[in-house]
Amino acid sequence: MRFALTAEQKEFGAAVGALLADVPEGGAGERDRWSRLAGLGLLAVLVPEEHGGAGGDETDLLAPLEAAGRAAAPEPVVEAAVAAALLRGTDLAAEWLPKLAAGETFVAVTEPGTAHAASADRAGLLLYESGGAWSATSTFAVTARDSVDPARRLSAVEPAEGVRLAEGSEAYDRGAALTAAYLVGVASRMIEMTVGYAGQRRQFGRAIGSYQAVKHRLADALVAVEFARPTVHRAAHSLANGAPTRSRDASAAKAMASDAASRAARTALQVHGAIGYTMEHDLHRWLRRAWSLAAAWGDADHHRRRVAGLLIAADGEPVRTP
Repeated sequence: MRFALTAEQKEFGAAVGALLADVPEGGAGERDRWSRLAGLGLLAVLVPEEHGGAGGDETDLLAPLEAAGRAAAPEPVVEAAVAAALLRGTDLAAEWLPKLAAGETFVAVTEPGTAHAASADRAGLLLYESGGAWSATSTFAVTARDSVDPARRLSAVEPAEGVRLAEGSEAYDRGAALTAAYLVGVASRMIEMTVGYAGQRRQFGRAIGSYQAVKHRLADALVAVEFARPTVHRAAHSLANGAPTRSRDASAAKAMASDAASRAARTALQVHGAIGYTMEHDLHRWLRRAWSLAAAWGDADHHRRRVAGLLIAADGEPVRTP
């Protein structure tokens, strides 16, 4: 089985990365960034062609999501992909999927087991999970919540009774796997920033990057990222092809990517020293994104327990995982 990306997929990721580098986040450019991401087709990847989408699959999102992570983009691109997949084939598809693909609306998605959703304050539609089933409603109350990552606007939501969409864990698997792809980008960028800093910062007459202790920390962080990336690609391939192992693969990817991002964040902060704690240095944007998304869609410990439970169940002894 080959998980390498095609030339077209790599070019798509490069185009998304170039756009995010060119258009600043926040302020007046916020809506423009979302519209331009839609113009590139990022929001339409999982939308069927009959609804104005590209009719692609999860593997087509790997490169652009990693590019979004490298740019620390706060836009809810993962949630848009999860929403597109949930709405496909439903009575709401004809109304909402063209709007989602064109970037004309935000669709908020709650994380299973919580009443919180990113960008719900800007959303026209809410998809929420309750008791293992997903529903949709355009009527919901929103209460802003503090977050370690202010750019990722988090809200508590209270939905009115909605329309039943689907049951099962596939939306959760998709959210976990695609967030893992984003985290690989976040971690990669933090390592690059830290290597650059370590080559410039001098102590005792030498660049701190020349010291073995610093080299080993950076090497360990890089190894964690490089081990996580193929696991994420496997998860996307499993989701795209409806593999029976897709839940296990998604959880393995999220666990490894969360660990890799957390290690990269810790290493970056330690090597940068005091400057890494300040708002004057850009590192805080990636640190916040790593910390918030490592916990989103289930943290590493949760997904390790889930993998263990699924492996045991595959041997004929079903178990419940929290």
